Amino acid sequence: QVQLVESGGGLVQAGDSLRLSCAASGRTFSSACVGWFRQAPGKEREFTAAISGIGDSTYYSDSTKGRFAISRDNAKNTVYLQMNSLSPEDTAVYYCAATTPGGVWLVLASQRPSDYAYWGQGAQVTVSS
Repeated sequence: QVQLVESGGGLVQAGDSLRLSCAASGRTFSSACVGWFRQAPGKEREFTAAISGIGDSTYYSDSTKGRFAISRDNAKNTVYLQMNSLSPEDTAVYYCAATTPGGVWLVLASQRPSDYAYWGQGAQVTVSS
């Protein structure tokens, strides 16, 4: 079982940066792919970024590529999402999610919500104009 807790959300102004953290329990976390998804009011949950278990493969949505960076510190069981040049369109609840550990997830990163078995409770990010 993996439990995920997001932190680092808040209220910022357009153009600012913010870093989200996803802390996980469970020693097998380091072999799981971790993704970040977001859901804005009235919209469906959408993929943002993902990173493979060993951290050598990353995947970004078109809307975040070049502005967001995902990384992980497996010694700390933590995955980060650095968000730069934020705009009001980035306002959403941000969720981190993890696949089951091991296998292909050591080296693959996925954008499909159905690949993820564990989800955090979410962190609110609000960007004012």
